[in-house]
Amino acid sequence: MDIVSLLIFLAIGAVVGWLAGNIVKGSGFGIIGNIIVGIVGSVLGGFLFGMLGITAGGMIGSIILATIGAVVLLYFIKIIKKV
Repeated sequence: MDIVSLLIFLAIGAVVGWLAGNIVKGSGFGIIGNIIVGIVGSVLGGFLFGMLGITAGGMIGSIILATIGAVVLLYFIKIIKKV
């Protein structure tokens, strides 16, 4: 992976984390936190949708899948914080 691919990967992670943070109110983690939430959420989304046999088609599909995974992650974190 070259530096440009890494920067694109981190930028998409930040966007996905930011989108998920806006969907799940009160879940802002800053830019580094958003990148981490976006990356972990994309892995989670890929795993969950992979189990259902659904694959992302293209860049927009990947962002949607990753955002859904990040939202699931943030809801899970919110549930754990309450306990």
